[in-house]
Amino acid sequence: MAEVVNMPKLGFDMAEGTLIRWAVAEGETVEKGALLAEIETDKATVEVESMYSGVVHKHIVSEGAIVPVNTPIAVIGEADEEIDLAALVGEEAVEETVSEVEDKPEPAASAPAAAVEPAIDANLPGGVRATPLARRIAEDRGIDLTTITGSGSNGRIVKKDVEEAAAEPAVTATPAAEPAPAPAKPEPAATVTPLVASVIGEVPEDKRVPLSKLRQTIGRRMVDSKQNYPSFYVTYEYDLGPVMALRKQINVMLEGSGEKLSVNDFLVKAVALALRQFPNLNAKLDGDAVLQYGHVNVGNAVAVENGLLTVVCHDADRKSLREISAEVSAKAGRVREGKIQPEDISDSTFSISNLGMFDVEQFVAIINPPEAAILAVGSAKQVPVVEGGELTTGWRMKATISVDHRVSDGAEAARFMQKLAEFLEKPVSLML
Repeated sequence: MAEVVNMPKLGFDMAEGTLIRWAVAEGETVEKGALLAEIETDKATVEVESMYSGVVHKHIVSEGAIVPVNTPIAVIGEADEEIDLAALVGEEAVEETVSEVEDKPEPAASAPAAAVEPAIDANLPGGVRATPLARRIAEDRGIDLTTITGSGSNGRIVKKDVEEAAAEPAVTATPAAEPAPAPAKPEPAATVTPLVASVIGEVPEDKRVPLSKLRQTIGRRMVDSKQNYPSFYVTYEYDLGPVMALRKQINVMLEGSGEKLSVNDFLVKAVALALRQFPNLNAKLDGDAVLQYGHVNVGNAVAVENGLLTVVCHDADRKSLREISAEVSAKAGRVREGKIQPEDISDSTFSISNLGMFDVEQFVAIINPPEAAILAVGSAKQVPVVEGGELTTGWRMKATISVDHRVSDGAEAARFMQKLAEFLEKPVSLML
């Protein structure tokens, strides 16, 4: 039976994507789970796997096409199956896909080939055509797109073209040296010693840096969160000594395996188990009700160039510490490379923002819509503590939870933070 492949929604506010490359040609066989295509969003290049097994009968859109989410892009079916494309996806959808989405220039029948003008991308001057991600990278690196020859469909500039241009050394002419004019005698009030002048240097000019597409997306979502999510905050200090000791023992046992557990791995597992007992925080507001998620998918904020993305550990409450570590590390690596898979960044139900690696003691994070809460984690540090009436040193870590007050309240958030302490201060329970 023929199946329609639609442009996937690869982010909370993704409206369209650019189909960069078909990994499987028409007429070729594809297995479920195998790479089908590469799609570019305003955040990254995503490798999209096939949801079906069979033969790719038709690419409804061509490489380089900018396609709205949920628009048909391909049809997969049995080898000898006869498919009525219009009946399967609707005649209107086929017409719109061909005429609008593929963005191909249509020469006039009577006009000579030399007179055909290429399609103009309304977002760029001079007829330059580029994918959204290529534009963002060019903006970030200060590259003039008019100097680049595109290798994509119909000469469209893609990510690879911009990266290759950025790697080429700039060639500039060196002006002939001119004799320096005799220095003017300084006024007494403006006298500056040579040492001070060398330290101060010249004042740089004001510089206007355009916002990247990713930064614009983050800005829209954070404004939505601050304006529409009435948040409150609860801070708790955790005794992290037991986690540090257990982590050290486990990593000694893992030497030579290429694996290594981080403090964040313990935190993800502890948060996931605590959320099982506080489903109201593993939730979102849904109209006049609260939708409590059945799955516990913990998002982890990862810094990338000019912004951040959230990689998701799905069903973290059901996975071992080693499985969590491997999954988060692999997904974070793909995100930093700008080449991710849909499940890497989708369906988080609760988020963690960890700045511990930057020696941050404490901070407050903004809720990631549409989630109900986010946990901001500071650094684990050895500090003076009083135990049994005596002064000693101990490992301590501060964390602050931000909660949507429409969904929960302070007492529930405080109990959640206490439950989290039980898991972190008795970390053996995370391995049971």
